[in-house]
Amino acid sequence: MITTMETVEKRQKRDIRLIGSFVQVHCSGRHGSVRRSSYPLPAGLGDILICPDCAHFMKYVVTKRLNCPLEAEKPSCKHCRIHCYAAAERKKIREIMAYSGRRMIMRGRLDYLWHYLF
Repeated sequence: MITTMETVEKRQKRDIRLIGSFVQVHCSGRHGSVRRSSYPLPAGLGDILICPDCAHFMKYVVTKRLNCPLEAEKPSCKHCRIHCYAAAERKKIREIMAYSGRRMIMRGRLDYLWHYLF
């Protein structure tokens, strides 16, 4: 995992922070009884509290995002012409974003409404 701030671009940081928020909300809502621990995001973006299964998934997501071949012209993942995630992970991220997106918007995070719709 890349940890130096110079190697992670601004858009990558924003995307990783956003997906970290989505995974954290999903984990706390769906895996409430499982023991969670701190998962460090790369480039000094902070930590999130998630279960071991979500931490494994988050590692996969961060790796894929940092290695995206379309970084210069990067659209949102749902509008991308190539898909970096395997089918199972794509299904899981859709589930996570559907669950978390609605809850974040209902909590007053209207800035996520833009990401959720586009």
